[in-house]
Amino acid sequence: MRPIARLALAMTISAAAFNAQASNVLIVLSDSDHLDLKDQKVFATGFYLNELMQPVKLLLDAGHSVTFATPTGKAPTLDQSSNDKMYFNNDLAALQAHKALLDQLKVTSKGESPVISLARVEQIGYEHFDAVYVPGGHAPMQDLLHSAALGKLLNNFHDNGKTTALVCHGPIALLSTLADPVAFTRQLETAGKASTKGWTYAGYKFTVISNQEEELAKGLLNGGAMKFYPQTALEQAGGVYRSNTSPWASNVVIDRELVTGQNPGSALDVGKAIVERLKPRS
Repeated sequence: MRPIARLALAMTISAAAFNAQASNVLIVLSDSDHLDLKDQKVFATGFYLNELMQPVKLLLDAGHSVTFATPTGKAPTLDQSSNDKMYFNNDLAALQAHKALLDQLKVTSKGESPVISLARVEQIGYEHFDAVYVPGGHAPMQDLLHSAALGKLLNNFHDNGKTTALVCHGPIALLSTLADPVAFTRQLETAGKASTKGWTYAGYKFTVISNQEEELAKGLLNGGAMKFYPQTALEQAGGVYRSNTSPWASNVVIDRELVTGQNPGSALDVGKAIVERLKPRS
């Protein structure tokens, strides 16, 4: 065999071996562009740029494939306040690179978005996906926490021990596995506390944006107030909260299949944790 032919064959085998190790990661976003606040006020929001794109870029760079989904298949909305270099360690080039990748993938495009619905995800088959990731921004608190379709998916991933990663406000989506998440959150809204039984993640150690960080950032709501904070909700559902030692510092908590990050500054580390968990084990 000629040297060039041998080289070509070796490259083909190497590529095949690499592709065989690639994983399919489902990225679930809210398709809401707002969050209802107290007193009928409304906050325009969506997903945070770095919370979506830092893990997505890491996954793509590692050779994995990603599928984007929202409850109804509607293209998600970028929270414009997150289009800021402060979320990329004040590195303007990093901001521009991640924004360019978002534009290339056309995730937010009203006419060309590749986003599919959670119903379509179920049709494809949960077994097709090796991990699921839910980024934050306030939007998940509008719809993902009550999504029966998402609850079904998360319960399947839980039963099969598949990596389930969420960051910032994203972990509120874990409430979707409750038997009646609407009733639970209604109790929180009206009484400030709630109780439930049989939550999938009861006893799990987790993190989410802290009550302290919510208080520090409440100026973003332009005088409005959230109906409840996610830390309180997940603790009262039965989770065991683990916080960072200083506000906004990165904090990632891993318990069994669950990987949670506390705030925007945790997104990169959550992405790294997902990539690490997808590596083949000898």
